[in-house]
Amino acid sequence: MALRTIRTLGDEVLNKPCKVVKEITPRVKTLIEDMIETMYEADGVGLAAPQVGVLKRIVVIDVGEGPFVMINPKVLETSGEQTGSEGCLSVPGKFGIVTRPNYAKVLAYDEEMKEVIIEGTELKARALLHEIDHLDGKLYVDKVEGDLIDVERPEEEE
Repeated sequence: MALRTIRTLGDEVLNKPCKVVKEITPRVKTLIEDMIETMYEADGVGLAAPQVGVLKRIVVIDVGEGPFVMINPKVLETSGEQTGSEGCLSVPGKFGIVTRPNYAKVLAYDEEMKEVIIEGTELKARALLHEIDHLDGKLYVDKVEGDLIDVERPEEEE
C-alpha cells in the first residue's frame, strides 16, 4: 500500500466526471487499498478516486464504523434535511456550512463487485452524498452557504 497525493481545489481533475468501473483488476484493488490508507493518514472520513487523480467511480468512507468501499454508487433515495459544517481533504484548512439530506440510501458495488445497499443518516448521509458528488465533478464549496471559514489549528508547542 502507498499514500497517494490528494489533489486540491484548482486541480481540474476534481471537476471532471468519473468513468464507471467495469471490473476489479489488481490496479483497482491497489487503488482502493491506497485510498483507505490515504484517507486515514489525512484524518478524513471519506475519499473519492478523483481526489487522488483517478477518474473512476470509487469511494471509500469510514464514519467510525470501519471502512467501506462503494464502486459505481447511485443514490436511490434521500429525505429530510440537515445543515452543518462540512470540510474536504481537497480543500485543506477550510470548512463551510452546507445543507444536505439527513438520510441517504445508495446502491453500489463492493470490492468484490457484489451489489450492496448502504443507508445512513446524519454524518454518514453527509459523507455518502459528499463523496458521490466528487464522482460527478462537484465540490462542496459550490453548495456552501456563505463563505468558507478557516479551520482553527491549535498552536504548535515549541
